[in-house]
Amino acid sequence: MRVLVTGGNGFLGQAIVRRLLARGDSVRSLQRSASPELDALSVECLRGDIADAGIVQQAAKDCQAVFHVAAKAGVWGRYDDYHRANVIGTQNVIAACHSNGIRKLVYTSSPSVVFNGHDEAGIDESVSYPARYLAHYPLTKAIAERMVMSANGPQLATVSLRPHLIWGPGDNHLVPRLIQRARAGQLRQVGDGKNLVDTTYIDNAADAHLLAAERLEAGSAVSGKAYFISNGEPQPLWGLINRLLACADVGPITRRISASAAYTIGGVLESIYTLTRRQDEPRMTRFVARQLSTAHWFRLDAARRDLGYVPRINIEEGLRRLTESLKTTSIGRHP
Repeated sequence: MRVLVTGGNGFLGQAIVRRLLARGDSVRSLQRSASPELDALSVECLRGDIADAGIVQQAAKDCQAVFHVAAKAGVWGRYDDYHRANVIGTQNVIAACHSNGIRKLVYTSSPSVVFNGHDEAGIDESVSYPARYLAHYPLTKAIAERMVMSANGPQLATVSLRPHLIWGPGDNHLVPRLIQRARAGQLRQVGDGKNLVDTTYIDNAADAHLLAAERLEAGSAVSGKAYFISNGEPQPLWGLINRLLACADVGPITRRISASAAYTIGGVLESIYTLTRRQDEPRMTRFVARQLSTAHWFRLDAARRDLGYVPRINIEEGLRRLTESLKTTSIGRHP
C-alpha cells in the first residue's frame, strides 16, 4: 500500500514512517524541510507547505491512506500562523483525500483539544470541547479535529488520535527543551507537584496510529471517533520531569512557584508581549501554568477495545532507552 505521512520528518512522523516501511508499505512524506534520516530510508519526500493545496494534492496522488501528523505546535505566536497550518492544512488534506479517492485518514490530534484549564483525572472521550481556550494551538487543533470527524463517511473513513506528551529517543522538542531550561536554571516546579499526568512513549504512539489504520474502514467501530492515547501510567508530573532530566545527568528541580502566581505572571507576560509585538516565547503563559499544575490522565478503555491498543513499552523501559540514546547526542554529553 502507498501511504502519505504529512510531517513525516518530525519525531512522531518518523516513527510512523519506520513502522510502515517495516511492514512493507511504500511511504511518501510531505514536509517543510529536508530530512537526511528519511532520505537514508529511501522514503519519497516532497518539500512543501501543508497550507498549499496544490502540493497536498500532489503528495496524495496514488495513495491509499493518509496519516496527517503535520501541525504547528507551541504555546505562543500569531493565531493566523496556527490557523494556516492546523486548520487550512487539514482542510487541504481532507480535500486531497476526496479528490484522490483515498479511503483512510488517520489524524494526529491532542488531548489539549478538550482542556478547560482544570484537572482532567481519568476522563474519557465523552468530555466535550471547552467554551474557551488559553492558547491558539489547542483551539486550532480542536477546529481541525472536528473537521476530520465531520469528514467521516462512506467514501472516507476518518479517526483522530490524541497522544499525550510523546517522549523517547529522537525527541527533538520536549526532552531537549526540559534539559536546556533546567541547565540554564529556568525551570520551576509549578504547584504542589502532586498532579498526575499521562505521557506516551514514542513507540506506543506510533503503534496506536498503525492499529487505528488497520481497523479503519467505512462504518467500522473506529470511524468518526477520537481516542486518547498514552502509556496508561499516570505519574506525578514533577517527579517524572526529574526522572527525564536524570537521563541526561541533570539534577532535580528544587525551586517552586505557586500555581496561582505562575498563572498571574503568565497573563502579565502575555499582555506585555502582545502590546510590544515580541515574537519570542514568554517564559510563562496562562496555558503553560495550568498545564504544569493540573492533572491530565485519561481512560484508555475505548482505545484498548476498538483499536486493540496495549502500550508495549512502559515508562521504566522508556527511561532506560532514553538514557542510552542521550549518551550519543550533544545535549546528553553536555558537561
